[in-house]
Amino acid sequence: MKIIDIRGFNLSFPLAEPMGNALNVFRKRDALLIQIRTDRGLSGWGEAGNSPHAAGAFIRARLAGLILGKSPAEYGRHFQSMCASIGYDRRGASMMAISAIDIALHDLAAQMHGISVAALMGGAVRNEVFAYASGPFVRMQPDPYREYQREVDQYLSLNFKAVKPRGGVEPRADGIMANALRKQVGPDIGIMVDINQGYTAAAAIRAARFMEEADLLWIEEPVQPEDIPGYQSFARAARVATAGGEALGSVRAFRDFLAAGTFDILQPDLSICGGYSGFRQIWALAQAYDLPIMPHVFGTAVNFHASLQMSAVLDPRRGGACAAYPFVEYDMMHNPLLRLAGTPSVTRHGMLTVPEGPGAGLDLQPEQLEPWITDSWSEHL
Repeated sequence: MKIIDIRGFNLSFPLAEPMGNALNVFRKRDALLIQIRTDRGLSGWGEAGNSPHAAGAFIRARLAGLILGKSPAEYGRHFQSMCASIGYDRRGASMMAISAIDIALHDLAAQMHGISVAALMGGAVRNEVFAYASGPFVRMQPDPYREYQREVDQYLSLNFKAVKPRGGVEPRADGIMANALRKQVGPDIGIMVDINQGYTAAAAIRAARFMEEADLLWIEEPVQPEDIPGYQSFARAARVATAGGEALGSVRAFRDFLAAGTFDILQPDLSICGGYSGFRQIWALAQAYDLPIMPHVFGTAVNFHASLQMSAVLDPRRGGACAAYPFVEYDMMHNPLLRLAGTPSVTRHGMLTVPEGPGAGLDLQPEQLEPWITDSWSEHL
């Protein structure tokens, strides 16, 4: 079996209301999905995170020629050859391009054997993963947190047992928001706050102190991802776990952060860090430091399903929550691209079922993407 075609689909959809986090206000969402097809009629899907147009250009210019005509079963060799080709840009769009291809190759290789990606990676240790609601999101002024109480009630009605609101507006306002949510949901619901790189270390430390009564599981990305000294200061001062890593594109980047004593919880994104292959390298590093690791997920159904497969094989870690880590992130922003294969439903215990069918468990056809396609391209033999 050999690869005969790589197709790229740039997708976009508008939001009815501007919303976002401490770093960005979203008025629309963009994505790049790639479909890799073989001469036997199989298709695998991958996703590039955050820089879709640049990643697509890199695939066409540099990576497509490395895998066309080759077997998808040799995904490990392809990962090495792609990483060897990227030159100076080892943490940006080039790694996102590699991520998309690696995710699709694993999907294809598992389908070739008639097994799930989790089985391809050695076998699932769980068939359900604890899910947390990723939201609510910040609104425009005058009251950025005005919808939080209503939306969290909605999440609880959908069986979520943990929520991750966005913070980072102002330290004292963060404390009011988080402490109000704790009173609203009671002691048994997990709360984590994502600051999305919005603060200096001093401001993040102040915010953490104002939020102490909320009994948070973690504070995520309190400072800029390049600010290792800021992470060190925060980790030493805050009385809560520090999570991060979604913006880091390689195992070497995670090595630097862990050597500096920053993260308590690692959150690589498969669509950014090198797909399954890159994530597994970072997982080995997490094991060496005895730290929990879980996928960051903020994209389409492709990354979501890949993250479920990855979460199924990770070793459990007790982090003080109502369930063992890993958790899987469930984007609660309006996102039709997350529901390409239907709306994933959470069980009454707050769990998501891991698909056990061939590949990543995502039966996707290009025609389903048509309402959101802004551009498409193809590279073939």
